[in-house]
Amino acid sequence: MAYVEWGDPANPQVLICVHGLTRNARDFDALAQVLAADYRVVCPDVTGRGRSDWLEVKSDYDFPLYISDMITLLARLGVEQVDWVGTSMGGIIGMLIASQPRSPIRHLVLNDIGPLITAASLRRIGEYVGCAPLFRNLDEVEQYVRRINAPFGRLTDAQWRHLARYSVRQTGDGLVSCYDPALSEPLSKAPITVDTDLWSVYDQIRCPTLAIHGVESDLLLPAVWQEMATRGPKAALVEFPDAGHAPALMEARQIAAIRDFLVGA
Repeated sequence: MAYVEWGDPANPQVLICVHGLTRNARDFDALAQVLAADYRVVCPDVTGRGRSDWLEVKSDYDFPLYISDMITLLARLGVEQVDWVGTSMGGIIGMLIASQPRSPIRHLVLNDIGPLITAASLRRIGEYVGCAPLFRNLDEVEQYVRRINAPFGRLTDAQWRHLARYSVRQTGDGLVSCYDPALSEPLSKAPITVDTDLWSVYDQIRCPTLAIHGVESDLLLPAVWQEMATRGPKAALVEFPDAGHAPALMEARQIAAIRDFLVGA
């Protein structure tokens, strides 16, 4: 499992940033550049994404393996406690670890993910996972990324280009998405008809938690987001307009909200 590291490697304050289902570590570059003044920031490419290896046994793409990989990463870093920022899938991994006794997570930031995940949003995600075309150039990649990831919010041209650049890898035939298309298998095995309920996990979390909501999100419903402030860790809430699932965490106000929660104003 590859990862990108920012800041002083001797800093005992460590922040782990984990991306969404088909994304990668470089999504956090803007956030990491700011928080590197306070943290050793480590952004892993979850197995099957970015620069990390793809699995031979595709059915292993599941949360038990992701959690095991993250615990191994913490051991490699030589740290016992970390703060955690997780977008979508990265937030689920964070919740699952934070819910365990003697969890290493000290503070938890959940970016547009919560204890109830709508079936409709999972079906939408399933429509594009593993279906990216072969691209001839980076302009085509950017057009595709802008369309698929429109819910990230109103990004600048430079920010969209950044996301596009790190969304693909070069092959002899052209540019292809830098995630294993087999990630789609769990979403295609059976029709998704019911919401995913993780309240029993969330209710076991005890560390301070920040729940970020994109106003236009179809994955984290407003009522669920608001209930997160009354159950489990009783999360602090922050909401961003003009974004759905999930805010890109590239805008100054989004970064400031996370920094204020983690290290204070």
